[in-house]
Amino acid sequence: MPPASDERLRLDALMAEVRAAFVRAGIDTPGFDARLLIGGLLDISPTAMITGGDALVPAGDVARVREAVGQRIAGRPVHRILGWREFYGHRFALSPATLEPRPDTEVLVEAAIAEVRNIMAAKAACLIADLGVGTGAICLSVLAEVPGCRCIGVDRSPEAVETARANAEALGLSDRYDVRVGDWFDGIDGLFDLILSNPPYIPSAEIEGLSLDVRKSDPALALDGGGDGLDAYRAIARTSGGRLAPGGALMLEIGQGQEEDVAALFVAEGYGFAAKHADLGGIDRVLVLRKH
Repeated sequence: MPPASDERLRLDALMAEVRAAFVRAGIDTPGFDARLLIGGLLDISPTAMITGGDALVPAGDVARVREAVGQRIAGRPVHRILGWREFYGHRFALSPATLEPRPDTEVLVEAAIAEVRNIMAAKAACLIADLGVGTGAICLSVLAEVPGCRCIGVDRSPEAVETARANAEALGLSDRYDVRVGDWFDGIDGLFDLILSNPPYIPSAEIEGLSLDVRKSDPALALDGGGDGLDAYRAIARTSGGRLAPGGALMLEIGQGQEEDVAALFVAEGYGFAAKHADLGGIDRVLVLRKH
């Protein structure tokens, strides 16, 4: 039996209680989820979670953790409970209209940072388009690393746009970040040195096969890529070619096994293959294309 709700509890005891609850519930990573949930809710660093087991957790915080445990057991992902997720060293607020930014997408950020640094060295300016911004994590991470570059982002969801705008303000990047409601290039004008996108790329028939955490919490608008998963790439291929500045690049996150099909769509629109980048699992995750 857990202690009464008006009692304090040692951190290590609370950790053991939560982990045991997650084991009983059949959660795949009970220890990891317990550390992440407690640390995130109570603002305890990973180091302190390991070394500070004898610290006493106030009764109110114990109650907060137990309430959150109930949400996790009911199927809500830890980061949705916390309301934020770390990505590329920054904390990004989430909303029901945004995907959780995940580590695989950091490959796109790293490729973009290298490209933007080269452009800034050559031109002392760089304008980026971010198509389908979600939380804004991709382009805001680039802006945080490369002073002087600017980004215009677009998303079909007004709620996602507000979330990205709030994240830009929280990171102190609002002066270089403009985000708007629109469908791909609708509503944004001009030429861009770099176009970025992590579009929906999961075939419609595979949505039901995703993990429960993803199906219940990530918006279908940001997941469903149509019958073959390529609808968004077709739209970007049709509309992006005239929006690249001379020497500019387009970088896309892609799903597993989609490299050849996505590249073919862009080659048909006058692009040339420039590079690809694999994620930590060795899966080709980012495609780089340039106009001939």
